[in-house]
Amino acid sequence: MGLGKTGLSVARYLHSLDMDFAVVDSRLNPPGLSDFRREFPTAELVLGDFPLQRLLQANTLIVSPGVSLETPAIRAAADAGVTITGDIDMFSRAVTAPVLAVTGSNGKSTVVSLLGAMARAAGLKVGVGGNLDGAEASPALDLLRAGPHQLYVLELSSFQLETTAMLAAKAACILNLSDDHMDRYASMQAYGAAKQRIFLGCEHAIVNRDEPASVPQQAGPVLHTFGLDAPQGDAWGMLLRDGRSWLARGNELLLGEHEMKIAGRHNVANALAALAMGEAAGLPLPAMLEALRHFAGLPHRCQWVRELHGVNYYNDSKGTNVGASLVAIESLGELCSGRLVLIAGGIDKEADFAPMLPALSRFVKLAVLIGRDAARIADVIRHSVQVVFAASMEAAVQLAAAQAQAGDTVLLSPACASLDMFNDFAHRGRVFTQLVEELT
Repeated sequence: MGLGKTGLSVARYLHSLDMDFAVVDSRLNPPGLSDFRREFPTAELVLGDFPLQRLLQANTLIVSPGVSLETPAIRAAADAGVTITGDIDMFSRAVTAPVLAVTGSNGKSTVVSLLGAMARAAGLKVGVGGNLDGAEASPALDLLRAGPHQLYVLELSSFQLETTAMLAAKAACILNLSDDHMDRYASMQAYGAAKQRIFLGCEHAIVNRDEPASVPQQAGPVLHTFGLDAPQGDAWGMLLRDGRSWLARGNELLLGEHEMKIAGRHNVANALAALAMGEAAGLPLPAMLEALRHFAGLPHRCQWVRELHGVNYYNDSKGTNVGASLVAIESLGELCSGRLVLIAGGIDKEADFAPMLPALSRFVKLAVLIGRDAARIADVIRHSVQVVFAASMEAAVQLAAAQAQAGDTVLLSPACASLDMFNDFAHRGRVFTQLVEELT
């Protein structure tokens, strides 16, 4: 149910097992349609609806992450006894190598990519993917078909975890939890409960000391903690020595924060999470630290674009929720000698923007709002920061550049989804970057 990248991976996997399948999608022209028709010209394909009678004829529904389990046809099929599953559940039943699983509202792509680099530095053949974006990332079932790996590192969304019965990861982590996907979940408690499924059957749980929601709600896994405070025992954290901050395990200094290419306190937390995960998987510490020294971060995540007339421009298009953008504003605000000009807006996913107000008041001189829900966002933030509207990204960049002075920073961190104006967050980031590079 649902084509796209995940649906295609499921079709290819089932075909490799010589299993019969049909595809249904409520869209008339879903992503991946041409590839599917070319690869599976004789497969049954139903577009434009989820016909209940067809679903009732199946013994299993493999639901893509973008399709809600509360869809009436799916609920009716489940009530009639049809099995509901997803690609990660299928992966977990077939995988034979250890799995490192990462979820959270923010930072998971960075942690997963960093773990992949650490595993490669240790000489392992590693499969990296799941919900991860990027040219080198693959859906989990595509990783299985690509041949045996010694280790799998997966980024998992709450949607994928909803259909996962027992992942049984070697190590699992909820990095953090912030207001997101409230258009899909009835409450933060329901959102957090979906994330908690990552710990089902896991051997090691990596816990963020600064995030209570990262603690497993069931007994079983061995706990390891990380945080930005001083670590106790053999935990992971930060120590101050001679005026500099160091990543540490217990009292052992491992790497100076100044030695990392990725900047900001949020990326220090990401690095500590990756180190704790890697240790649980048996990766050697020297290889992990060497990979961390050279890791430059991911596109569209607080990515520096250029400096022009004393103004720095950053692309944080991956800031698709309030928590992510709040971290970006605070991190760059503390580094910036002037003030921030923030470009934000899009589809707000019914999120609460009130948590951003203190940071906006402290660090941001102007918010340039774009997209479908710009007016609603403005109603919440206009008492903490000056607000202007822009009809396009081009207009937003021109407005921001005109208002920024030497020492200021222009930051694209929308706190919203992108599909009202762009294909995805990466397209939004590329458009912003090109417009910034064209400034004179």
